[in-house]
Amino acid sequence: MPAPAPFDTLATPLLWLDADGRVRTCNAALTSWLSVSARRLSGMPLADFDSSGRLAAALPRLPADGQPLRLQRVGLSVAGAPPRFADLWCLRGDDGVQVEVHPVDEFPGDDPVTALPAALSASLRGLAHELRNPLAGLKGAAQLLSRRVADADSRELVALVADEVERLNALVERILHPAPPRPFEPTNVHAVLERVRQLAEAEAGWAVKLVRDYDPSLPDLHGDADRLTQAAWNLVRNALESGATQVSLRTRAEHQVLIGDRSHRLAVRIEISDDGRGVPDDLIERLFLPLVSGRADGTGLGLPLAQQIAREHGGSLAYRSRPGHTVFTVLLPLPDVEPEPT
Repeated sequence: MPAPAPFDTLATPLLWLDADGRVRTCNAALTSWLSVSARRLSGMPLADFDSSGRLAAALPRLPADGQPLRLQRVGLSVAGAPPRFADLWCLRGDDGVQVEVHPVDEFPGDDPVTALPAALSASLRGLAHELRNPLAGLKGAAQLLSRRVADADSRELVALVADEVERLNALVERILHPAPPRPFEPTNVHAVLERVRQLAEAEAGWAVKLVRDYDPSLPDLHGDADRLTQAAWNLVRNALESGATQVSLRTRAEHQVLIGDRSHRLAVRIEISDDGRGVPDDLIERLFLPLVSGRADGTGLGLPLAQQIAREHGGSLAYRSRPGHTVFTVLLPLPDVEPEPT
């Protein structure tokens, strides 16, 4: 039985087990990784390829609420072949278990947040191919609309659509053709937040009040404006989806701040706060792990990606939350500037 589309195009090995622990189906990436045919795996009892027995032992412990369980360095093999080791993300469904397989050499360490870029690249490469055509259609539609609208508000919205399509195209290209990160450039943090505010207003309309509290004296920081926009938008969108009626964007300067084990003379502090439901108690310890979400339709990638982007910029992401008041804080160091001679 073939894997359900579009999973067979993904580079990440995926496996589906039925309620009895037998292989129901898998994708091509798994058969390639184990060097075995899908026909041979189909119907195979778990005990015949779970060489360590750890996956079978974990199945009864899978959360019934749809949250994933991570198993580290599980050995899998077929027909006496040497075991291949992988980190597994196991998710219970209505009629069985989905297992996402990440060979250990994909991850440089045990921290799944640090490993996020590799995991994302592996998981999304196949879907990125599928995104190209609809993005090209959106770009063409935006160009046609730009010639037909006359009022300023409509032109601004069309320009926003066109800019976001370009940003998504760049993201797709980075997934399909990984390249070294772009050099950081002087970036105005308020320009980033204003773009995010436009996106939030376009999505939420008048349902949510957006409050700006900017420090106009902040200097530019060295960064990637597209990546920072993605991080801030993930945080704001989480606020919108938490049932918030008000979201605040606040910037301040932070002096003599410690980020990780490094001390910085000056940093930009970005606070995104909302009056939504807050972070559920059962997610507090796992909030920044990939695939962990408080919503049934959530991907669980927004917060880990935002944290990764903050780290790329030498910064950090933290939060505090209670019902009715949640604040996510991004700290981004500013380069030391020597005083000009008098």
